[in-house]
Amino acid sequence: MNILILEDEEPAARQLTQLLAQAGYATPPPVLRSVEKALAWLQTHPLPDLILSDIELLDGNVFSLYEQFPVACPIIFTTAYDQFLLAAFRGNGIAYLLKPFTLEQLQAALAKYERLRTSFAPPPAATPSLPPDVMRELTQALRQHSQPTYKQRFSVRMRNGLHLLQTDDIAYLQADEGVTFAIDGAGTRYPLSGTLAELERQLDPSRFGRLNRSELVNVAFIERAEPYFNNRLAVKLRAPGVTLTTSAAQTPEFRRWLEG
Repeated sequence: MNILILEDEEPAARQLTQLLAQAGYATPPPVLRSVEKALAWLQTHPLPDLILSDIELLDGNVFSLYEQFPVACPIIFTTAYDQFLLAAFRGNGIAYLLKPFTLEQLQAALAKYERLRTSFAPPPAATPSLPPDVMRELTQALRQHSQPTYKQRFSVRMRNGLHLLQTDDIAYLQADEGVTFAIDGAGTRYPLSGTLAELERQLDPSRFGRLNRSELVNVAFIERAEPYFNNRLAVKLRAPGVTLTTSAAQTPEFRRWLEG
C-alpha cells in the first residue's frame, strides 16, 4: 500500500513512521511538511492509496491543499487539535487521531481503511463457462424478458355481463367525476377500475399519450392535430365527431410523444 504523510513536525513524522513499521508497513512513506510541497508532489506523482495528514502545516491549513487538489483517496487525520473534526469528515476523512496517539489507535484506523477498501473493491470478473454464441442468445433472451409488459385487455363489468375490452380497441380514456372510462371507436363507454394515473402506468406509453389531466389518447385513433387557442392542440380522432384538446401545460410533451 502506498502511503503519504503530511506532517510539519519532524519528531511527529519520525514517530508516525515508526508506528507504521510496527503495524507492518516497513517501507518508510514520503513525508511532506508544507501545503506548497504537498501540492507539487500530488501534481507530479500517482495518488497514494492512503494519506496520513496533520492539519496545521508549515505554511498553512491543510484544507487549503484539498481545495486546490481534488484528493480522491481516504485520509486519516493526525492532529493535536479537535476543532477540525467536522471539516475533516466533510472531505475524505475516515479517522481522526488526536496526538499523542498509540499504536493501537493507529492500527484501528488502518484496519478501518482496509475494511472500507475491501467493501468498495469491485468483484472479480466472472469467466463465462458457456460458449460465446450461447451467452449472446441467453443475454438477448433475458433482455427481452426484462422488457415491461403492458395491459392487452380489460375485463369490464357491464349491464349485460362481463365484457372483454382489447386495448387496441380503446380510442381514448377519460376521467369523469371520479370514474375512469375507456371509449372505443364507436363511442361506447366502459367503466374501468382505477384512476387515470394508475391505468396510464398499465398501458404502453408508445401507444397511449396524455392529453391533459383527465384524458389519454390512443395514437392509432388520431387523425390529425391542429393548433388551438392558448397554446393548446385540437386532436381529431378517427371516431365519429370526437375532437379532444390538450392542456397548455401538456402540449409540449404531447408534441414530443406524437413525433415518437
